[in-house]
Amino acid sequence: MSEWTWASAWPAPAKLNLFLHVVGRRADGYHLLQTVFRFIDRADTLRFAPRDAGEIVLATPIPGVPADSDLTVRAARLLQEATGCRQGATIHLNKRLPMGGGLGGGSSDAATVLLGLNHLWQTGLSRPALEKIGLALGADVPVFVHGRNTFAEGVGEAFTDVDLPPESYLVLHPAVHVPTAAIFSAPELKRDTAAIRPTDWQHGQGHNDLEAVASAKFPAVAEHLAWLKGRAPQAMMTGSGACVFAGFPRRSEAEALLACLPAGMRGWIADGLTEHPLAKIR
Repeated sequence: MSEWTWASAWPAPAKLNLFLHVVGRRADGYHLLQTVFRFIDRADTLRFAPRDAGEIVLATPIPGVPADSDLTVRAARLLQEATGCRQGATIHLNKRLPMGGGLGGGSSDAATVLLGLNHLWQTGLSRPALEKIGLALGADVPVFVHGRNTFAEGVGEAFTDVDLPPESYLVLHPAVHVPTAAIFSAPELKRDTAAIRPTDWQHGQGHNDLEAVASAKFPAVAEHLAWLKGRAPQAMMTGSGACVFAGFPRRSEAEALLACLPAGMRGWIADGLTEHPLAKIR
Protein backbone atom coordinates (compact mmCIF):
# COMPACT_ATOMS: atom_id res chain seq x y z
CA MET A 1 0.00 0.00 0.00
CA SER A 2 1.34 3.43 -0.95
CA GLU A 3 2.27 5.90 1.77
CA TRP A 4 0.59 8.59 -0.35
CA THR A 5 -3.21 8.66 0.05
CA TRP A 6 -6.14 11.09 -0.01
CA ALA A 7 -5.32 11.85 3.65
CA SER A 8 -1.72 12.86 2.90
CA ALA A 9 -0.19 16.31 2.96
CA TRP A 10 1.51 16.56 -0.44
CA PRO A 11 4.72 18.65 -0.58
CA ALA A 12 5.52 21.17 -3.31
CA PRO A 13 9.15 22.15 -2.64
CA ALA A 14 10.94 25.28 -3.76
CA LYS A 15 13.84 25.27 -6.18
CA LEU A 16 16.97 27.33 -6.49
CA ASN A 17 18.76 28.01 -9.76
CA LEU A 18 22.44 27.37 -8.97
CA PHE A 19 23.18 29.29 -12.17
CA LEU A 20 20.99 30.58 -15.01
CA HIS A 21 22.38 31.44 -18.44
CA VAL A 22 20.43 32.75 -21.42
CA VAL A 23 22.18 31.18 -24.41
CA GLY A 24 19.86 32.25 -27.23
CA ARG A 25 16.33 32.92 -28.38
CA ARG A 26 14.09 30.94 -30.70
CA ALA A 27 12.21 32.44 -33.62
CA ASP A 28 8.97 32.20 -31.61
CA GLY A 29 10.45 34.42 -28.88
CA TYR A 30 11.11 31.73 -26.29
CA HIS A 31 14.47 32.07 -24.58
CA LEU A 32 16.95 29.20 -24.63
CA LEU A 33 18.31 28.61 -21.14
CA GLN A 34 20.83 26.55 -19.27
CA THR A 35 20.46 26.12 -15.53
CA VAL A 36 20.87 23.72 -12.64
CA PHE A 37 17.78 23.23 -10.51
CA ARG A 38 18.19 22.27 -6.88
CA PHE A 39 15.23 21.35 -4.68
CA ILE A 40 15.23 22.64 -1.09
CA ASP A 41 13.25 21.63 1.96
CA ARG A 42 11.00 24.70 2.14
CA ALA A 43 7.66 23.93 0.53
CA ASP A 44 4.00 24.65 -0.06
CA THR A 45 1.64 21.86 1.00
CA LEU A 46 -1.42 20.54 -0.85
CA ARG A 47 -4.27 18.32 0.30
CA PHE A 48 -6.80 16.66 -1.98
CA ALA A 49 -10.31 15.36 -1.41
CA PRO A 50 -12.29 13.28 -3.96
CA ARG A 51 -15.20 14.98 -5.66
CA ASP A 52 -18.01 13.65 -7.83
CA ALA A 53 -18.96 14.68 -11.35
CA GLY A 54 -15.44 15.62 -12.38
CA GLU A 55 -15.49 18.98 -10.62
CA ILE A 56 -12.18 20.68 -9.80
CA VAL A 57 -12.53 23.14 -6.92
CA LEU A 58 -9.76 25.19 -5.35
CA ALA A 59 -10.83 25.63 -1.74
CA THR A 60 -8.09 28.17 -1.02
CA PRO A 61 -8.07 30.67 -3.90
CA ILE A 62 -5.25 33.19 -4.09
CA PRO A 63 -6.60 36.77 -3.90
CA GLY A 64 -6.66 38.35 -7.33
CA VAL A 65 -6.14 35.06 -9.19
CA PRO A 66 -9.33 33.71 -10.85
CA ALA A 67 -9.79 29.98 -10.15
CA ASP A 68 -9.86 29.10 -13.86
CA SER A 69 -6.40 30.60 -14.37
CA ASP A 70 -4.84 29.16 -11.20
CA LEU A 71 -2.07 26.70 -12.12
CA THR A 72 -3.33 24.04 -9.72
CA VAL A 73 -6.81 24.02 -11.26
CA ARG A 74 -5.40 24.10 -14.80
CA ALA A 75 -3.07 21.19 -14.00
CA ALA A 76 -5.93 19.04 -12.70
CA ARG A 77 -8.09 19.81 -15.73
CA LEU A 78 -5.28 19.07 -18.18
CA LEU A 79 -4.75 15.72 -16.46
CA GLN A 80 -8.46 14.98 -16.84
CA GLU A 81 -8.35 15.90 -20.52
CA ALA A 82 -5.24 13.85 -21.23
CA THR A 83 -6.62 10.71 -19.58
CA GLY A 84 -10.40 10.98 -19.99
CA CYS A 85 -10.69 10.79 -16.21
CA ARG A 86 -14.15 11.62 -14.88
CA GLN A 87 -13.12 11.91 -11.26
CA GLY A 88 -12.86 15.29 -9.57
CA ALA A 89 -11.06 16.81 -6.62
CA THR A 90 -11.11 19.61 -4.11
CA ILE A 91 -7.67 21.17 -3.77
CA HIS A 92 -6.48 22.78 -0.54
CA LEU A 93 -3.26 24.77 -0.90
CA ASN A 94 -1.22 25.96 2.07
CA LYS A 95 0.98 28.65 0.52
CA ARG A 96 4.38 29.14 2.13
CA LEU A 97 6.48 30.11 -0.88
CA PRO A 98 6.24 33.73 -2.06
CA MET A 99 4.81 34.59 -5.45
CA GLY A 100 7.24 36.36 -7.75
CA GLY A 101 10.17 35.13 -5.68
CA GLY A 102 12.00 32.98 -8.23
CA LEU A 103 11.49 29.86 -6.13
CA GLY A 104 9.09 28.16 -8.54
CA GLY A 105 6.23 27.97 -6.06
CA GLY A 106 3.35 28.07 -8.53
CA SER A 107 5.10 25.63 -10.87
CA SER A 108 5.84 23.28 -7.99
CA ASP A 109 2.20 23.42 -6.87
CA ALA A 110 1.06 22.49 -10.39
CA ALA A 111 3.55 19.61 -10.57
CA THR A 112 2.39 18.23 -7.23
CA VAL A 113 -1.20 18.33 -8.50
CA LEU A 114 -0.17 16.33 -11.57
CA LEU A 115 1.83 13.81 -9.55
CA GLY A 116 -0.71 13.57 -6.75
CA LEU A 117 -3.88 13.24 -8.78
CA ASN A 118 -2.26 10.90 -11.32
CA HIS A 119 -1.57 8.64 -8.32
CA LEU A 120 -4.89 9.13 -6.50
CA TRP A 121 -7.06 8.88 -9.61
CA GLN A 122 -4.92 5.98 -10.86
CA THR A 123 -4.76 7.51 -14.32
CA GLY A 124 -1.45 5.76 -14.95
CA LEU A 125 0.48 8.37 -16.92
CA SER A 126 4.26 7.99 -17.01
CA ARG A 127 6.48 10.71 -15.60
CA PRO A 128 7.58 11.85 -19.11
CA ALA A 129 3.90 12.13 -20.11
CA LEU A 130 3.24 14.26 -17.02
CA GLU A 131 6.29 16.40 -17.85
CA LYS A 132 4.78 17.08 -21.28
CA ILE A 133 1.51 18.23 -19.68
CA GLY A 134 3.55 20.35 -17.28
CA LEU A 135 5.36 22.15 -20.10
CA ALA A 136 1.99 23.42 -21.33
CA LEU A 137 1.55 25.08 -17.92
CA GLY A 138 4.97 26.72 -17.66
CA ALA A 139 8.67 26.24 -18.30
CA ASP A 140 9.50 25.29 -14.69
CA VAL A 141 6.72 22.73 -14.19
CA PRO A 142 8.45 19.78 -15.93
CA VAL A 143 11.49 19.82 -13.64
CA PHE A 144 9.30 19.46 -10.56
CA VAL A 145 7.55 16.51 -12.20
CA HIS A 146 10.95 15.10 -13.21
CA GLY A 147 11.89 15.10 -9.54
CA ARG A 148 15.70 15.14 -9.73
CA ASN A 149 18.30 17.86 -9.23
CA THR A 150 19.21 18.43 -12.83
CA PHE A 151 20.97 20.45 -15.49
CA ALA A 152 18.14 21.78 -17.66
CA GLU A 153 18.35 23.13 -21.20
CA GLY A 154 16.16 24.41 -24.01
CA VAL A 155 13.00 26.06 -22.67
CA GLY A 156 13.23 23.89 -19.57
CA GLU A 157 12.41 20.45 -20.93
CA ALA A 158 15.77 18.71 -21.55
CA PHE A 159 17.39 17.26 -18.42
CA THR A 160 20.78 15.84 -17.45
CA ASP A 161 20.63 14.80 -13.80
CA VAL A 162 23.43 15.92 -11.47
CA ASP A 163 24.64 14.88 -8.04
CA LEU A 164 25.03 17.87 -5.76
CA PRO A 165 26.88 18.12 -2.44
CA PRO A 166 24.97 18.71 0.79
CA GLU A 167 24.43 22.43 1.32
CA SER A 168 22.40 24.75 3.49
CA TYR A 169 21.11 27.94 1.92
CA LEU A 170 20.44 31.35 3.35
CA VAL A 171 17.60 32.78 1.26
CA LEU A 172 16.68 36.47 1.43
CA HIS A 173 13.26 37.61 0.25
CA PRO A 174 13.00 41.26 -0.82
CA ALA A 175 9.44 42.50 -0.33
CA VAL A 176 8.78 42.88 -4.06
CA HIS A 177 7.01 40.73 -6.65
CA VAL A 178 9.18 40.40 -9.76
CA PRO A 179 7.12 39.49 -12.86
CA THR A 180 9.09 37.02 -14.97
CA ALA A 181 7.84 38.56 -18.22
CA ALA A 182 9.20 41.99 -17.25
CA ILE A 183 12.72 40.55 -16.95
CA PHE A 184 12.73 38.40 -20.08
CA SER A 185 11.26 41.17 -22.23
CA ALA A 186 13.90 43.74 -21.24
CA PRO A 187 15.95 44.86 -24.29
CA GLU A 188 19.11 45.01 -22.17
CA LEU A 189 18.92 41.33 -21.10
CA LYS A 190 22.07 39.44 -22.13
CA ARG A 191 20.97 36.64 -24.44
CA ASP A 192 24.23 35.29 -25.85
CA THR A 193 26.09 33.60 -23.00
CA ALA A 194 28.20 30.76 -24.39
CA ALA A 195 26.57 27.36 -23.89
CA ILE A 196 28.34 24.74 -21.81
CA ARG A 197 28.04 20.97 -21.95
CA PRO A 198 26.13 19.52 -19.00
CA THR A 199 28.93 17.05 -18.34
CA ASP A 200 31.44 19.93 -18.14
CA TRP A 201 29.51 21.90 -15.48
CA GLN A 202 31.02 21.97 -12.01
CA HIS A 203 29.32 22.98 -8.78
CA GLY A 204 29.91 26.68 -8.19
CA GLN A 205 30.30 27.49 -11.89
CA GLY A 206 28.13 30.08 -13.63
CA HIS A 207 26.04 33.15 -12.84
CA ASN A 208 22.49 34.43 -13.34
CA ASP A 209 22.04 36.46 -16.54
CA LEU A 210 18.73 37.85 -15.23
CA GLU A 211 20.30 39.34 -12.12
CA ALA A 212 21.46 42.66 -13.63
CA VAL A 213 18.05 43.42 -15.16
CA ALA A 214 16.13 42.54 -11.99
CA SER A 215 18.52 44.57 -9.84
CA ALA A 216 18.13 47.62 -12.08
CA LYS A 217 14.35 47.42 -12.17
CA PHE A 218 13.85 46.50 -8.50
CA PRO A 219 16.25 48.33 -6.13
CA ALA A 220 15.26 46.06 -3.22
CA VAL A 221 16.71 43.10 -5.11
CA ALA A 222 19.96 45.00 -5.66
CA GLU A 223 20.10 45.99 -1.98
CA HIS A 224 19.61 42.44 -0.68
CA LEU A 225 22.03 41.01 -3.22
CA ALA A 226 24.73 43.57 -2.39
CA TRP A 227 24.42 42.83 1.34
CA LEU A 228 24.64 39.08 0.80
CA LYS A 229 27.48 39.20 -1.77
CA GLY A 230 29.45 41.40 0.62
CA ARG A 231 29.49 38.52 3.11
CA ALA A 232 29.20 35.53 0.76
CA PRO A 233 30.73 36.23 -2.68
CA GLN A 234 29.05 33.12 -4.12
CA ALA A 235 25.58 34.67 -3.60
CA MET A 236 23.24 35.13 -6.55
CA MET A 237 19.61 35.62 -7.47
CA THR A 238 17.38 32.62 -8.17
CA GLY A 239 15.22 32.53 -11.29
CA SER A 240 14.01 35.96 -12.35
CA GLY A 241 13.95 37.10 -8.69
CA ALA A 242 13.16 38.45 -6.25
CA CYS A 243 14.87 36.01 -3.86
CA VAL A 244 18.65 35.87 -3.52
CA PHE A 245 20.64 33.13 -1.83
CA ALA A 246 24.02 31.78 -0.81
CA GLY A 247 24.96 28.16 -0.18
CA PHE A 248 27.17 26.88 2.63
CA PRO A 249 28.62 23.43 3.33
CA ARG A 250 27.74 23.80 7.03
CA ARG A 251 24.32 24.94 8.26
CA SER A 252 25.99 26.79 11.14
CA GLU A 253 27.56 29.19 8.62
CA ALA A 254 24.16 30.06 7.16
CA GLU A 255 22.71 30.46 10.65
CA ALA A 256 25.52 32.81 11.69
CA LEU A 257 24.91 35.04 8.67
CA LEU A 258 21.13 35.01 9.21
CA ALA A 259 21.73 36.29 12.74
CA CYS A 260 23.48 39.35 11.24
CA LEU A 261 20.58 40.25 8.93
CA PRO A 262 19.80 43.99 9.14
CA ALA A 263 16.44 45.17 10.41
CA GLY A 264 13.97 45.31 7.54
CA MET A 265 15.45 42.36 5.65
CA ARG A 266 13.73 38.97 5.73
CA GLY A 267 15.45 35.65 5.34
CA TRP A 268 15.35 31.96 6.19
CA ILE A 269 17.47 28.84 5.91
CA ALA A 270 16.71 25.71 3.90
CA ASP A 271 18.68 22.55 3.27
CA GLY A 272 19.27 21.15 -0.21
CA LEU A 273 17.44 17.93 -1.07
CA THR A 274 18.93 14.99 -2.93
CA GLU A 275 15.64 14.63 -4.83
CA HIS A 276 12.01 15.80 -4.86
CA PRO A 277 9.97 14.23 -2.02
CA LEU A 278 7.66 12.68 -4.66
CA ALA A 279 10.49 11.48 -6.91
CA LYS A 280 9.54 7.82 -6.54
CA ILE A 281 5.75 8.06 -6.64
CA ARG A 282 3.87 6.30 -9.43
